[in-house]
Amino acid sequence: MSRTGNQLARLESEEVARGVRLLLARPLVSAVYDHDGFDLIRRRREPIVKWFDYYCGWRVHVEPRAGYARLFKTTQRPDCTRPLFDRRRYMLLCLVCAELLASPTTTVDVLTTRIKQAAAADGLPSFDLDRRSDRTALADVLTFLEENGVIEGGEHLRADPSLITRLLAAPVPPSTVDTIEDLTRETRYESAHRSLWQRHSTMRRLIDDPVVYRDELTASQLAFLTSPTGRKVVQTGIGLAGCTLEERAEGFLVVDADAIATDTRFPDDDSNAKVAALLLLDRLAQGPARFEDLVEEARELLTKFRNWATAYQSDGGAGRLAAEGLALLEAFGLARTENGTVRRLPAAARYAVEELHD
Repeated sequence: MSRTGNQLARLESEEVARGVRLLLARPLVSAVYDHDGFDLIRRRREPIVKWFDYYCGWRVHVEPRAGYARLFKTTQRPDCTRPLFDRRRYMLLCLVCAELLASPTTTVDVLTTRIKQAAAADGLPSFDLDRRSDRTALADVLTFLEENGVIEGGEHLRADPSLITRLLAAPVPPSTVDTIEDLTRETRYESAHRSLWQRHSTMRRLIDDPVVYRDELTASQLAFLTSPTGRKVVQTGIGLAGCTLEERAEGFLVVDADAIATDTRFPDDDSNAKVAALLLLDRLAQGPARFEDLVEEARELLTKFRNWATAYQSDGGAGRLAAEGLALLEAFGLARTENGTVRRLPAAARYAVEELHD
């Protein structure tokens, strides 16, 4: 192959890897929110679609004219540690989308009235713009829809019904099931060869979770990951995505050096809870702790820095700060709570403070 050919092949592989990681970080990429990212995915859609289908069993839909790409991530292990919204905003999102499907062109005032009526008719908690919390919640939902290209306009709204229907990634229609377990059930694996589920489920865990411990994998997944064939498949797939696989005695970690595939980072100082979580790790490095011990640690922190974390400088603030910090540690695979005791997990060693010696 000529030098030019090598350069073109290298450029394609780099762009495919970037496109894969962009979709991992943000499963709905729109030209409105990220024009360059969407354009890259559009140009390299064939190898990107094939990567997700082969390694994860996930479907990618690219709509060039409508200007969006949607990765339909499905799992039988729904992650409740990193929700997009709280319960109230999810409810409003469903109501807003239902009304926009019925009337794609409307105004904020009309939409608000219909949401209020729909909530009352369905026996849901009341919605009232006179409440600041409801105004903020609705604004967050509309901002999310606008950033993802679902709606356009300010006071007068125009929605894309086809894109609204792409928001839900469940493998079956919600109206046909009764439980969450049924909603996430993938019937394709019931008649497929066992190795297909091994490959897809193992790769999903590795690329979707911050860290995967051996004791969290099923015997089938661990057998696949530790076999020569399975290991080669995993390493090849992760390499094609521009990442590397780190293996330790306790488990596995997929590293994206460019942090493109990362939807949230730790540690950083973009929230008080993340700062507190890092400091709670220092306490857990001394040994297991009860949640009450972490609350006391947060209380001492708030007392020492009275001008910091003002939202928590009130009654019950230490408990909320400790709970949010602990939730982050558990979400990032750095701590685990069992029988009321919190223990630091091996991956937390990455954040240990090292003493400097002369």
